[in-house]
Order: sequence, then structure tokens, then C-alpha cells
Amino acid sequence: MYTSFFGLREKPFDLLPNPDFLYPSRAHKRALTYLTHGIRERAGFILLTGEVGSGKTTLIRNMIRSQLKDSVLAKVFNTRVDSLQLLMQINADFGLETEGKDKATLLKELNDFLIDQYALRRQSVLIIDEAQNLPAELLEEVRMLSNLETDRDKLLQIILVGQPELRDLLSGPGLMQLRQRIQINCHLQPLNAAEVREYILFRLEKAGNREALSFSDDAVEAIATYSRGIPRLINILCDYVMIDAFSSQTRAVEGTTVHELAADLSFEQQYWQAPPAKEAGASPEGAPADRTAPAGGNGSAPVESNVDAALRAVSGQAKILSVIGSLNKRLESLEYMPVWDHAALLDLQERLEKMELQQEAMVRELWAALQQLRSDIALKDEPRVEAEPVKKKGGLWKFLWGE
Repeated sequence: MYTSFFGLREKPFDLLPNPDFLYPSRAHKRALTYLTHGIRERAGFILLTGEVGSGKTTLIRNMIRSQLKDSVLAKVFNTRVDSLQLLMQINADFGLETEGKDKATLLKELNDFLIDQYALRRQSVLIIDEAQNLPAELLEEVRMLSNLETDRDKLLQIILVGQPELRDLLSGPGLMQLRQRIQINCHLQPLNAAEVREYILFRLEKAGNREALSFSDDAVEAIATYSRGIPRLINILCDYVMIDAFSSQTRAVEGTTVHELAADLSFEQQYWQAPPAKEAGASPEGAPADRTAPAGGNGSAPVESNVDAALRAVSGQAKILSVIGSLNKRLESLEYMPVWDHAALLDLQERLEKMELQQEAMVRELWAALQQLRSDIALKDEPRVEAEPVKKKGGLWKFLWGE
């Protein structure tokens, strides 16, 4: 609808997992490097996790295109199945007949098929998406499939892809053997604020015009805050931004526009279980909802509490960044060491990822506290104004509904 107006070949913020639009963030490049290493070294198990919408499927499709073109591939996307149904899905995707066959027969035919492919020097790979939905019993059966091997190589390489809950599931006492067989373990972190801007520009460039829209710093900050750095949510919000800009025939995007769109879409309630921050009544800076809040009462306490929260967040963030910097140096040194036992490296990597998650949480807490502080100060210094419903129905609302 708006592509010709902005000089684009295609929609830049489509939700389809198109490998051509894979943005090479630090976390995505690292994950792709680990996955590539695992594929080339025929690692038995590879684990890839990330939040919903973090780009796991896009990354896997990129890997299939670049690393698995000559491999025999089976993909399982429906994981709410029993043991027999799972095995039937695997065999069927490998091109084997499954109708009317019991579990023992399916296992024998799968083993024979894998041996034939190995004899032809063809790598067999099984990708299980949404693996967090598999119960522990089925994950254990998946592990048993990795026992299909020769004296030198695994006949089947297995890639488990899922949400962070999969890590919690694998930490259970009954899955120790599976945990020990995971040789490559990577987690996709959300984009940071700087990467959000580059992500937006990257997708605009891939779609045909990097300068289609001009995003102010406030607009990018608002998008980063509402999306928490999750690529899918950035796409959703930016697509509405482009529709609104098209309806207004403008190429400049300000922070107020993003806040108004987020309010119209009930973005927090729609895509997050709770607001990013914390205290009741808090809202992102510039959001119009708080303008109708009661003006009476002592307003100093909320400001003081937000200042304290901001200071705590800054202090905590500084400590975490210091630790992460130290761990990064140790990790880089270990990555260039010719070691045979990667247990220490993987343990350090996992610790570093946990610290990064904590740091991101601190940053979000800081943003929310500072935004609320600015809002409280603005409400204190400015006269109370009534809500302007006519303004809320401008832009995107008027374009879609014609009111």
C-alpha cells in the first residue's frame, strides 16, 4: 500500500522469517557462528533458544540456505504430539513411508535410511522447532535417536530450537544425559537501543530505500522501549508507523507519533503481560494516557521514588557492565585457545549470557524510571489539559476508518 510512496520494492517490516532480512546483530552473528561450527563439526546436539519473535526461525532458515544445501533435512514444527506421532513426522519428512507402521518398524527404517545416507556421504539433520512443548519423556526419546551412529560419526545431527522455557526443561534431573550431549548452546538476546536504529535502517535498505523514513532519536527510543528489542515487535510497530506516515504524507517520525500509535494499539497489553516497569500508573515518556491522571495530592513522593530507582538501576548497570567486560575478555581468550574440552568455554558463555540478560533488565528498569520521572516533572510544571480526542483520531485512525 505504501511501498511506492516511500520508494520501496517490498514491505520492509513483514513478519515472514525471510533470511534476506536477517539483521546481523552481535547476538545473531555469534549464534550463526556457533551453528555453522556445529554443522561443520557434525556436533550431535545443537541448542538454540530465544524469546518469542527474537529471530530464531529466520536464523535457522539462513543456516539451511547457507550450510545445509547438500544435506538431507527433516523439520518438525508440531511438537504437541506423542512418541509415535513424533517419529512418524520425522520419517515422513525424510521421505519415508509411515502409514500403518508401528514404532519398532519406524525406528528400523529410520536407522537403515540414515546408514544409506551416510554411505552416500550425505549429512542427515533433524530440526525440531518449538521444542519447549515436548515433555521430558519425548526429549529423552529424541536423545535416543542420537545413539544411531558409526564408530566415527553420528548418523543424525539434531538441532533443538525453542523459547527460554526449553532451558528450564533441560535443567531437570531426568535429562542430564541429554544436557551432556549438547555440544553447541546459544541464546538470542534482544537488540540493544543502538541496534534497534540500525535494525530499522537495515530493513529499509533491504526493501529498497534506507532513507524512506527519518526516525528521530525520541522515536527510536520509544520503539526500543515498547518492543524491548524484540525484532518481531519492532516490525509490528514500524509497519504501523509507516502506514501512519503514508496517511499523513510525511517522511519524518517523531517520538510522539510512536507513543500515540502504541496507545491506539494497546501495545503493552497486546504484546506484553505487564508494562516494562513497575509501579502502577507508570507509562512511557510522552504517552498521552497519563495526561488525564489526577493532579491532586502530594506529587513529590513518586518523583523521589523514581529518582531512587533510577540511581539503583545506574549503579547496578555499571556493576554488571564491568563484570560482562571481564567475562568477554576471558571468553575471547578461550575461543582462540586450542582446547579439546569445551566444557569450561560453554560454562563461561552461559554465565556471560545470564549477566547480559540481567544487564538488559537493568537498562529497561532505568528507562522506565527516567521516563516516569520526566513525565512526573512535566505534569508538575505544566497546567493540566483536557484530553484531545480529535487528535487521537487523526493519522492512522482517520486513514483506516475514514472518521
